[in-house]
Amino acid sequence: MKPIQMVDLSSQYQRLKAEIDPAIQTVLNQANYINGAPVKQFSKDLASYLSIKHVIPCANGTDALQIALMALDLPEGSEIITPGFSYIAVAEACLLLNLKPVYAEVHPHTFNLNPLEIEKHITTNTKAIVPVHLFGQCADMETIMAIAEKHNLYVIEDNAQSIGAEYTFSDGRTCKSGTIGHLATTSFFPSKNLGCYGDGGAVISNNDALAERVQMIANHGQKVKYIHDAIGVNSRLDTIQAAILGVKLQYLNAFNAERQSVAARYTEAFSGHKHLMPPIVAKNTTHVYHQYTLQTCDMDIEAFRMAMQEKGIPTMIYYPMPIHHQNAYVQNISLPLCESIASHVLSLPIGTDMDDTQVNYIIDSVLNYFAE
Repeated sequence: MKPIQMVDLSSQYQRLKAEIDPAIQTVLNQANYINGAPVKQFSKDLASYLSIKHVIPCANGTDALQIALMALDLPEGSEIITPGFSYIAVAEACLLLNLKPVYAEVHPHTFNLNPLEIEKHITTNTKAIVPVHLFGQCADMETIMAIAEKHNLYVIEDNAQSIGAEYTFSDGRTCKSGTIGHLATTSFFPSKNLGCYGDGGAVISNNDALAERVQMIANHGQKVKYIHDAIGVNSRLDTIQAAILGVKLQYLNAFNAERQSVAARYTEAFSGHKHLMPPIVAKNTTHVYHQYTLQTCDMDIEAFRMAMQEKGIPTMIYYPMPIHHQNAYVQNISLPLCESIASHVLSLPIGTDMDDTQVNYIIDSVLNYFAE
């Protein structure tokens, strides 16, 4: 059995090597490393895949969040509602721009921003909502958009973990995650469902005016070279990374299906378990399993993780501390559900190139641990 990793990037590369190597070599031969043709082609192809008008690549997912917030041109001190259980990127981008992140409770099963918690946080200073499509499934965007419209708020979807997931509205209309809000952001970090071999990200939108402003901000605030109409940043997707992503985009649906297959095996094995609750998928979204994250009950998580490590099975905890408890982002608030989830989640390996032997070994090892 080949070694188990949380995400086996090496095996995935070997699988695509015959296409990726020539794509990289073409960039090297042309020596057009910044804003080369593959960047433009990938932007066009991703926009087509998402059925959206604009994809503006940038250097990473956190830059994408900052640029999207900058494009809204909000007053200092504006409040941005976002989930308290997530990675810190949204809070980081807000505070860098002198905006105030307002952390809200999440849904107890999906871990996504709970729409029922949003309105209690809305004040006259609230300007935007940033739901995070955590671990691979969409937040309840229909309800979130209705709240945003009611209160005249922007919505930025953080789609770094759920690219390719589909959301179904109550009228039966279906669309890809990251295409519903006024803006959306994504990350092409190597371990993402659509990942490059370095850093990368993008801002996504159907709004022409916002997309134009995003494009300008990402390029030093200029639409015409050396003519700067706004304060911007320098945030670009390298041509080599775009060439890699152009290859991998063709396989995104197939790769997501492979993740879903592994997740289904896990869920079947652990359903009804006394100590482990498999992920629950909301009825209006698909799940692409950027992470396969269990909730635990009445168990020593660290002892379990150590036992799995001894068997060559890596595990991770995403995220062991809610944002409002982090030293850099601390707020004197109580979010009991976020706090409880942070201390009870555990993620197992999942990826595109796990074979049956590996999956069976992980399942057997987990079940045997509790049988001993």
